[in-house]
Amino acid sequence: MRPASPLTAHRPGRGLAIFWIVAGIAGWVVSFLLYQEYIGQLTGADAIISCNISPIVTCGPNLLSPGGNLLGFSNSIIGMVLFVGPIYAGVSALAAPGGLRAGYWRTYALFVAGGFTLVHFLAYRSVFEYGSLCPWCMIVWLVTIPLGWTVFGWTLREGLWGAALRGAGRLILSWMPVIVLADYLLIAVAAQLRLDVIGSLF
Repeated sequence: MRPASPLTAHRPGRGLAIFWIVAGIAGWVVSFLLYQEYIGQLTGADAIISCNISPIVTCGPNLLSPGGNLLGFSNSIIGMVLFVGPIYAGVSALAAPGGLRAGYWRTYALFVAGGFTLVHFLAYRSVFEYGSLCPWCMIVWLVTIPLGWTVFGWTLREGLWGAALRGAGRLILSWMPVIVLADYLLIAVAAQLRLDVIGSLF
């Protein structure tokens, strides 16, 4: 089977498109709340909803760290910009019954891959460098991880990265709940072993 032609139109299923829209909206809202918390940390003002739950489960150390401001400003601003992407992709899929060209979906997948990688990088730094977990950040992780795996699985299955990888895409989509759960557990177990998160709550 030949790889997908740049001129071939592709369209995710309705359920997948709706999931991308919902994930994008959820990620955007949480990024906005995270930005409000960031402003509160800088000014001493009260955030809309405080995320200081325990000495370990708190936003301050992460938000004000260099890792929380990778480009010189709050990562939450990056989130508010990038989470528009899944919303746009999902709406585009629903609005274009004939599908969209491969280049569009490859570009979308690359941006999602960037966010997916960034989330895991920040999770690593939170656990092993800052010794704290930001609740709003963790919700962004919860949203981005399944978003990433669904995009990877669908684009691979569609042959957008070569016909040889279609099987990998089908495998990812078939085992999606297990893969996402394993990803969550990897971060959760590392955090518990390193920080004793559960103990900090009591």
